[in-house]
Amino acid sequence: MKASGQLAGVVAELQSGLSNLVNNAVRYTPAGGAIHVSWEVLDNGNARFAVTDTGVGIAPEHIPRLTERFYRVDRSRSRETGGTGLGLAIVKHAVQRHGATLQITSVVGKGSTFAVVFPASRVRAGRAAVQSVEGPQATTMSALSASSSASSASRRESAVQ
Repeated sequence: MKASGQLAGVVAELQSGLSNLVNNAVRYTPAGGAIHVSWEVLDNGNARFAVTDTGVGIAPEHIPRLTERFYRVDRSRSRETGGTGLGLAIVKHAVQRHGATLQITSVVGKGSTFAVVFPASRVRAGRAAVQSVEGPQATTMSALSASSSASSASRRESAVQ
């Protein structure tokens, strides 16, 4: 497993999708909790971007519906935490457009992990930089690795550079 590499794709879509995962972790992790953002190139050449938090967690019956537009686990949360109910639908769209899969694991009261696994065909070896690949929309996103606590305001910027 390597923590470097670049991801080929549409930068705006990838930034939107991956930053939604980080923003959700920030939104649903109470003060004093922890959020860990990671990037790794797996031994099989695939790459995994993951956001793990110590937030409220999600009951198993809700997980299959989380990527539906406007779906809310608890409707009262929308008033407390804001949001449109579109975040995970945006993630799903970006993930599918890049041939990746979204994996969600969660334990109520302990937290959640949202992981996106990209196929090896999207992973490029190299240094951390954004470079043009072909055309104005196809670009390469730099790999990232970050870890932060839920009480840090700067964590919102650590997702995608």
